[in-house]
Amino acid sequence: MKKQKKRGLGRGLEALLSDEPSAEVMRQASMVAISKIVPNRYQPRSHFADEELQSLTASIRRDGVLMPILLRPIGDGYELIAGERRWRAAQAAGLPEIPAVVREVDDLQALELAIIENEQRDDLTAIESARAYQRMMSEFGCTQQQVAEKIGVSRVQVSNIIRLLQLPESVQQMIERRELSMGQARPLVGLEKRSAEFLARECRERGWSARQMEREARRAMNRHQTAKADPDADVVALQEELERKLGLPVQLVFRKNGSGELKISYTRPDELDGVLRKLRS
Repeated sequence: MKKQKKRGLGRGLEALLSDEPSAEVMRQASMVAISKIVPNRYQPRSHFADEELQSLTASIRRDGVLMPILLRPIGDGYELIAGERRWRAAQAAGLPEIPAVVREVDDLQALELAIIENEQRDDLTAIESARAYQRMMSEFGCTQQQVAEKIGVSRVQVSNIIRLLQLPESVQQMIERRELSMGQARPLVGLEKRSAEFLARECRERGWSARQMEREARRAMNRHQTAKADPDADVVALQEELERKLGLPVQLVFRKNGSGELKISYTRPDELDGVLRKLRS
């Protein structure tokens, strides 16, 4: 995800999110007992790949933790703000302490810093980013423009990402599993649930590009608007009956001249085989 250069962070905090430790950051760091650190309650990332953690753990066993993590005081211990992978890997490596910089930051900054750290490493899915942006707005009263300025993206990008939360849960899960990119998923926003889910599966199985998905979503929207403009109870009932019998999405279109179309949508060859068996019987 491409970032604008200017964010709402001070230079000191910006340096703490860098991949390379500066002399200034190292001077601020001290060793902190790992047992005194709790995870960031505002961590937007929901999944940490085992392979990445194993690789980092091996590196830490060999070379130690090279970049300090960022903490804030909480009770008689500390809350993690940035560097959760390093903290997890250090635990796995059996280290009793870890280098850390402690800063007083408020809850909004804790969320903001966690988002920025993950996004600049491309660790967040579009859905994780969307939930984090939405949290900044609903919990802390930020506008989309303020989110954009704090995170360092355009307001349009904030708007586009948040709109992904309108997608059906099953499609959001595909994005979280990185089976769909943001570009592939965005055209599905606004489609009815069944159409969005069907096109998402088709995109995954057929390897459609974002542009192909845009074309298919536009066609689905046009078909839906045509059917909605002139609903017919008998057509709807027949369509639902066919869907129950076939177990697949069906689209039935009658035209004024008496012609029409019957479209049966499937995503796998075995689904087509099942339809053929039912038709032949």
